[in-house]
Amino acid sequence: MKTFLRILRWCVSIIVSAAVIMSALFAYFVYTPEPEKPNLPGTLASGSIDVGGLRRTYQTYIPHQLRRGVPLVFVMHGSGESADRMRRETGYGFDRLADEHQFALVYPNAHRSARGDWNACGTVGDTGGVDDVAFLSTLATKLVTEIGADARRVFAAGSSRGGFMALRLALEAPDAFRAVAAVAANVHTPDNFKCKPARNGTSSVMLMNGTKDPLVPFDGGAVSLLGLFYKYGTVMSASESAQYFADLNHMVGAPMTSESPLADDVRVKDVLWRNDSGVEVELVEVDGAGHGIPQPYRRHPRLLGPSRKAPNGPDVIWRFFDRQTEIRQRVQSLK
Repeated sequence: MKTFLRILRWCVSIIVSAAVIMSALFAYFVYTPEPEKPNLPGTLASGSIDVGGLRRTYQTYIPHQLRRGVPLVFVMHGSGESADRMRRETGYGFDRLADEHQFALVYPNAHRSARGDWNACGTVGDTGGVDDVAFLSTLATKLVTEIGADARRVFAAGSSRGGFMALRLALEAPDAFRAVAAVAANVHTPDNFKCKPARNGTSSVMLMNGTKDPLVPFDGGAVSLLGLFYKYGTVMSASESAQYFADLNHMVGAPMTSESPLADDVRVKDVLWRNDSGVEVELVEVDGAGHGIPQPYRRHPRLLGPSRKAPNGPDVIWRFFDRQTEIRQRVQSLK
């Protein structure tokens, strides 16, 4: 009996120790504090729309006394997440910018039948018959009418799987989305690619990638976490992805390149292609950054690589979107 009790105590001790170790590992690698919620004067609302026989849901954030004719910005969440989660993961950074610069925001949800994954361009991890291009394009038309937004200034940003979805919109719905920004996402390699680029070129495209992303490799390769989770096939490098869009838009010659030091010893390299069509392709390389949108309000889980407080990703994305209006007006004035 005493031997049995000793063995039992030993087993319990092992289990308790393992639980403590697992809790400590979770706290270090996965847990991250929620950002402080700012005082937001705008209105947050939930909505739904039927597209392709599916009920699709979304959240909108409308600044106080928003006038008509303003831009409309889509912000798309990552794999298995949600609109609400995306707001918190960015530290409400896009909401803050919407209040400051007066534009409407929509956070769409991927469909639950696709496990919360967007149906982007990869053949690996294909979510089947969910037509997210139709959903997002239809939702854009609906909100332009309801909010009174400018249909010529509809933009889409996304991080991780949401970034991959933004790239699909640039390829297949450039008439609906003037520009897109994809964070922590690259173009899939030809053997892992199902999208059909529009014949008349793409939307303006920004790619913002960290050089230490452990999930979507900056230099290209297999998309996975620790080689075990979130397998999404292979992708090009960040540089090859930007060049892919430059080539689709017939941008010849070397791009403009600049590099700037920021806070916390972060360096950002900016590579920009332009031509007389009014389309831009921009690659923002954040040195030493991991997976996710860099921003000062929230730290990403350590499992996803180093967090960077600079640059303020949402602000960089908004400035890219905002200048597209000026670029289009300048091009039209020359015709």
